[in-house]
Amino acid sequence: MKVGIDPHSGFCGGVIRAISTAEEFLSRGEGRLWSLGAIVHNEEELARLGRKGLGTVEHGGIGNLDRGDTVLIRAHGEPPQTYERLKAEGLGVIDCTCPVVLRLQARIREAADRAQVVIFGKIGHPEVLGLVGQTGGRALVVENTAQLITACGDGRLDTGSPAELFSQTTMSPGEYEELAASLEGLMRAPLEVHRTICAQVASRHRELAAFASEHDVIVFVAGSSSSNGKVLFEWCRSINPRTRLVGAPEELRPEWFEGASSAGVCGATSTPRWLLEAVAAAIENLQ
Repeated sequence: MKVGIDPHSGFCGGVIRAISTAEEFLSRGEGRLWSLGAIVHNEEELARLGRKGLGTVEHGGIGNLDRGDTVLIRAHGEPPQTYERLKAEGLGVIDCTCPVVLRLQARIREAADRAQVVIFGKIGHPEVLGLVGQTGGRALVVENTAQLITACGDGRLDTGSPAELFSQTTMSPGEYEELAASLEGLMRAPLEVHRTICAQVASRHRELAAFASEHDVIVFVAGSSSSNGKVLFEWCRSINPRTRLVGAPEELRPEWFEGASSAGVCGATSTPRWLLEAVAAAIENLQ
């Protein structure tokens, strides 16, 4: 059986930047470094970085850090109050917010001064929390059209006042188009729809569709907490029903490949290349 790795899978630019920055800091031995939340939503990569000395701290644990420790803001970004809190605690800050997310934050801040802000995204997702923080908590977040219709019905979104629609950068382009069309039909006042899904993420759907259709079996590699991984896995499975999701090589099952002449390995924007290679090697060893 032939085993191929999707050439477009692996870390996105924002994650590469955050991880390389963390590794560079740790190599200098200049003190303790903490990622505010998991630097990447992949358990295997977190374990590797942990062995290098990178710690993870959640917001509730900031007060337990030592003054002079350094906190890394990951690619997802943070709301303004987080920076204020870190400064007040006497902590160093390395800001690795993805440039795409930074631009989106700025656009949402500007929009909040002139219209209602609606964000298509995962409620509670770190990136979304950072985006909502730019509006002082006033933005409406919806995960699907049903939630949008409910918000219009209960008054949380006033369809008679201007609104601007944005998307979390890692959402499905197709679902965003459907939600935007629904909102346009509901609005009685002007609506501006912003195209804010990351171009690299948007192109992944097209690239994955081609890759998934080229192989008998697809093994999609992603961490259990990866929002992007869940979206892309479901997309792959819609193209190739013989798509399986794993987090590590140990989760592979020989019966998945029965009768297959080719297998493709691909992953989320939070999946490291070395893990894709390890899974591909493990598939070859099953034969």
